[in-house]
Order: sequence, then C-alpha cells, then structure tokens
Amino acid sequence: MPVVAVAWIVAGIATTIPSQALWLALAGWSLTGLALLLVLRRRGAALVAVVLALAAGATIASHVAIAEPARAEALAVVGTAGRAVEVTATVVGKVERRVTGELAFDAIVTVIRVGRETYPAGDLPIGIRVHPGDVDRLAGLDVGAVVTADGSARATDAGVRAVFALSASRGVEVVHAPAGIAGAAGALRHGLAAAAGGLPEPGAGLIPGLAVGDTELVDPELDSAMKSSSLSHLTAVSGANCALVVGIAFALAAFAGAPRAGRIAAGVAALCGFVLLVTPEPSVARAAVMAVVAMLAVALGRPAVGTAVLCLAVTALLVGDPWLATSLGFALSAAATGALLVLARPLSRGLERWMPRSFALALSVPLAAQLACGPLLVLITPTVPLYGVVANLLAGPAAPIATVVGLAACLALPIPVLQSGLTAIAWLPAAWIAATARIFADLPGGQVAWLEGWWGAGALALLGAAVTILALRRVPRIIRALSAALVAAVLGAAVGTAALGTVAGPFTLPPRWAILACDVGQGDAVLIRSEGAVALVDTGPDPTLLSGCLDRAGVARLDLLVLTHFDLDHAGGAEAVTGRVDEVRHGPPTSLGDEVLLQEFRAAGADVVQGAAGQEGRLGDADWVLRWPPAASKAFTGGNDASLVLDIAGGGVPHAVFLGDMSASPQRALAASGALNGPYDVAKVAHHGSADQAPELYEQIAPAVALISVGVDNDYGHPRVETLDLLARLGAVIARTDREGVVAVWREGAAVSVWRERAGDVVPAG
Repeated sequence: MPVVAVAWIVAGIATTIPSQALWLALAGWSLTGLALLLVLRRRGAALVAVVLALAAGATIASHVAIAEPARAEALAVVGTAGRAVEVTATVVGKVERRVTGELAFDAIVTVIRVGRETYPAGDLPIGIRVHPGDVDRLAGLDVGAVVTADGSARATDAGVRAVFALSASRGVEVVHAPAGIAGAAGALRHGLAAAAGGLPEPGAGLIPGLAVGDTELVDPELDSAMKSSSLSHLTAVSGANCALVVGIAFALAAFAGAPRAGRIAAGVAALCGFVLLVTPEPSVARAAVMAVVAMLAVALGRPAVGTAVLCLAVTALLVGDPWLATSLGFALSAAATGALLVLARPLSRGLERWMPRSFALALSVPLAAQLACGPLLVLITPTVPLYGVVANLLAGPAAPIATVVGLAACLALPIPVLQSGLTAIAWLPAAWIAATARIFADLPGGQVAWLEGWWGAGALALLGAAVTILALRRVPRIIRALSAALVAAVLGAAVGTAALGTVAGPFTLPPRWAILACDVGQGDAVLIRSEGAVALVDTGPDPTLLSGCLDRAGVARLDLLVLTHFDLDHAGGAEAVTGRVDEVRHGPPTSLGDEVLLQEFRAAGADVVQGAAGQEGRLGDADWVLRWPPAASKAFTGGNDASLVLDIAGGGVPHAVFLGDMSASPQRALAASGALNGPYDVAKVAHHGSADQAPELYEQIAPAVALISVGVDNDYGHPRVETLDLLARLGAVIARTDREGVVAVWREGAAVSVWRERAGDVVPAG
C-alpha cells in the first residue's frame, strides 16, 4: 500500500506540474539508488517497500518528463484557446452522447494542420466534440476509425490526459472506418444495441450498458434515476464483469479437461477479447490488470492476496498512464475494489450480530462500496443517496445475469434468432434493475444535501469511518461511543432535513401562499398556485436546490413551466422537473443544448410551445398572458432581452408580472408598447436586481411588492443600490432571497401579505 500511495502522489504532482517532472525523476532515481544500497547491506521488508515505492515514483515522473516536450510543442502549435486547427486522428475511446446532444470521444492525433502548415503530432491524446449532423459517414465513427476533424482547439486543464480539446464545429470526416479486430468489436456492440432496441423500455436501454458498457440507448430520465439510486455503476464495465468473463473461461477450460496452463491461457484470451470489445476505460484497465496479476499468481502456484494484487495493478497502470491519477473514474474504481477487499468481510462479521449471516454478507458489499466511494462522489454532486445501499441490495443480484446473458447475445450476432432470444432473456433482469432505480429515485428524501468540495468529502469520510467502527467487533468502548454520537447527530440532521423537504415541509410555509420564491442561489425559481394548479417560472441553476423547494412546498407535478430564457441560472435546474410537467412555455432557444432540453421535455410527455407576446391561458382560476417578446422579433432574438414576461392575476393570485432577465433596452420597448396593465401587486425584478433597469417601466408597474431572487455574496453585486433605491422611491416592499430565504406572497382582502422565511414575519403591502 505505501508503494501505490507514493506512485499516486507522484503521478498527481508530475501531471499537474509537468515542468517539475524531470526534477522529480532525477530525485526519485537518486533516492532509489541510495535505498537499494541500504537493502544490499541490511535486508528487510520495509526497505524493499521503500525501494519499490521510490522506483515506481521515479518511473512515473520519468514517463511524464519524456512525454512533456511533445505535449508542450503541440500546445504551442494550437495555442491555449480558440485557434482554428484541423487534425488527423484515430478514435480510441467510446463515442458518447453528451447532454448537449454533441458526440464526444477520445482520439490519438497524428497530424495537426494550422492554416497551410502541417505538424506531425507524434501520437498525442486529445478529446473531440462534434454535433452528429456535422459528421460525414456517422455510421463509421467508432473505436478504431481514422478521422479528420476541423474546428477550434483549447488547452485542457493541468493533469488531464488529453493535451487539448477540439470542438469540431467545421465537421468530422471518417477517412477509414474501423477495420480488423476493432471493426469486429464495433459490429458486435452495434448488433446488441439493435437487438435490444426492439424490446420495451426502460429495460431495453440498459441491456448494452450492463453487458458491454454501451449506454447510448439509456434515456435521460432513466440515467438520472440510476444516478439518484446509486446504480449507475452497473452500466460501467468493471472488475465484476472481468471476473465473470475470466471465471466462465476458466470453468469451460476445466470442464474440457485443460491443465492449469490451458485454463490460464483461456482466461487471458477471454479477458483480452472482452477488453477489446468494451474498450479499455479506467475501470476496465484496472480490473484487467488485476486479473492478469491474479492469474500470474495462479500460474506460479502462489495464492494472490487481494490488496496486494490491487496495489500492484494500480501501480502498474499509473506507470503506464500517469494521467490516471487525476481521473475520478479510476479513483472510484480503485476505492470500490479496495473497500470490497478490506471492509466487506469485517462489516459482514459485525452485521451478523443483528441479522442472519447470508443477509449480512449481501448487505456488506454495497455498504462497503458506498462508504468508500461516497466521499469522492460528493465532489461531483454534494448529495448523499439515502437509499443507495438498499437499491444495490435489490438490484445487484440481477446484474450478473443481465451481464452474462447480454454478453452471450452480443457474441451471437451471426445467429440472429439466437441473439434475439438471448437479448429477450437479458431484458428481464435489466427491466428489474430499471424498475428498482425508478422506484428508489421517486421516493421522498432520496438525496440528502451535503457539504460541497473537499470539506464535504472529508466530513463524509469521517462519517463513513464512524459507521464502520459501529459495525466492527472488538472496538474500544470510548471510540464506539464517540462514533455512535456522531452517527446519531448526522442521522438526526438528515432525517430532520428530509422531513422539512417532504412531509413536514408544507407546514413550515404559510398555507395560503399564492406566489413562492424559492431560495435557489443566484437564479430564479418562483412557484405560482391557484386552486390546486401550480406553475413554475424558471428552474434556478441547481436541480437539487429546486427539488428541495418543490418537496418542501408539497409540489409533485407542475401544470405549467415557464422558461423565460435558457441561461444556466434560469434553466439549469430543469432536470428536477423533467417528466413532471404538463406544459412548457419557453423563450427563443439559441443553442443545440437548448433544443436538447426541450426535446427531453417532449419525450417526457410535456406539451412544448415557444412563447411570444399575446399568448394566454389559465392556471386554475387565474388568467395569464405573455407580454414579451414580440412574435418574430428581429431586434430581440434570444437570451436575456428576449425573456418571456408573464402577467398573471385572479384565482387568488395577486396581480403579478415576471420580468425574466430583461435589460433596460427591451424594458423601455415594453413600457412604450402599452401592453402592461398596472399597477401590479407583485413584480419579479429583472436580472436579479442589476443596475441595467428602465425606471419608466417600474413606474408603470408601480409594484406593491418587489421580489428579487438572488444569491448570497454573488460575484455581480446584485441587487445593485441604484435598483434598490428606485424600488424604495416607488414605495415597494422589497423581498430578496439572499437575505430572507424563501418568500411567500398571497392576497389578504384588498391588500397583499408578504412572508419572509428568515424574519418569520408577515408584512402587509399595497
């Protein structure tokens, strides 16, 4: 373990500060030589470990130092950002569809062309993104294809394996489709996807993912459910898949009477074929190297100790590819495997005190993996899946069946009838996993908010250690008591938070609210309610924050979603309401990502309509009308200035207008149009209270209440003093979410009442 720790640390330093890699290598080799002299004079396991650790670190630093000149030369050619380049490259990673709709893949570049100059690249790794419509011969774009890509390049962050990222805005041409082994592997993967495509969803989309890691058919809603329930790892090919393949090959060879060498050869051959089929991602590479080391131990007649095999595999991979040190996927793979090797058995023995042995063993595996991976996962999303262990306990047994049968279906491509039958059998466990994911994702309180960043990772690691101590046997009483106190405190806070966000949430809000401004940070998300019908104006920047507000308000479904425009602070939380909306009215889309988002709403059953001035409708007993932007406007075609402006009144809803992120220019145009019907009870102030406002518009609106949805200590200085002074001169009650949290407004006779969460008071207005 000290060897792999040193290797990982050196790899991280060398790849993030490559200018120091040569000095690290020289120092490492010097220290290795000194340590080796000590070993020759005084033998001992500790000194041997020191030599191995120093040698591994020196080798890794040498690798980076040798690679750095070519990487630096390529960056000098393409520049740091935005330079137009054309490359010839070979696709080496799976072609995956991103949320924006673009295709992304890793490639090895051989030639770089800038203008009329051509530069040999020397087989450097890069990342390429391209819109599917810009790919010539799209069917041939797969692992092993040779392509030319034309677009703009930018340097990647330090520590990333890809030297630069290329946005192929001018297209990708497939020069040579995959051939040989790569072509055969691609044909097998595509054949399985085609066979699964004719089966019912959602199980059909999971079959290629469970068998060969191909998630192309997994729809966004199921993908989100898999992540929320901690089941997404099942579609990432890892050690479990490699173990199944090698185990089956060993068993078949043994059944055929092969000697030990024959069984090992069969296992190695099967493993190599499987890696080629699924492509060597970090988790696959780690598992494959582990399997090879374990089989080597079998060949030598020496038992393989799991942790030693893992450490040797990780060290070997870091020597071969030091940039894996900054790969979160590689870290998760290693952490999960290490947890299963180190924690699963002690946890099982400890849990046997409270449950049958078989159940304790089954529970210990997902529990160990979640304890190890949780701190890393909160670095991506600061939430903890409450039901992850239980979901894995239920779905886990189905995964090997789907994997083995799905892999058999993949290999049965030459016999269509057999492939169809095997794929149909694989659908059953895949459908079970999909149903499990959806059920647990829909349960209330499934995601518990957690601290962000490294503080959050450290806190969750501490909690995981406390849980482990409670489960283990023979722990000193004082340590057990402290661990129990920590776990109890965190559980109490989690249960309380979950309760406030679900069953108890509505009791913490005024029951008569008609307008509710959610506290979602620097963004907008405002609920409107009339006679049981609910609308949401914008979604804020974060799905988790929006989900918390909806749960607290007791809102399970929306009759209307108004996306005023598509900036992240207004549409970034849309994932939280996908599949929960009847109708979407939206501002003009301006990018492919906007179109993809709208398509996701359509696919989930929503009626999607682009909004324009004059459109109207009803929400419960309230009437609404859009006041902006003008239909087919050439002056305001998208973005902030084409924000939808919603005017709503009646049915218990105070007369309100929502101004999106309009700047002063369209505000003046709206004021001059005469479309507004002031005075208004409530105005959602434009652009979080920025200084770019038109006083004449607010004079027409004459709001009794001015809602400002804004983040604490934001980088923009919102709301600006000039805007606050303008609203104060008009006599408006100013309610802002950064200082006052959630804000509720409702009609109280002829007046309007305002409730502010942090003040806890009700203020009359108007």
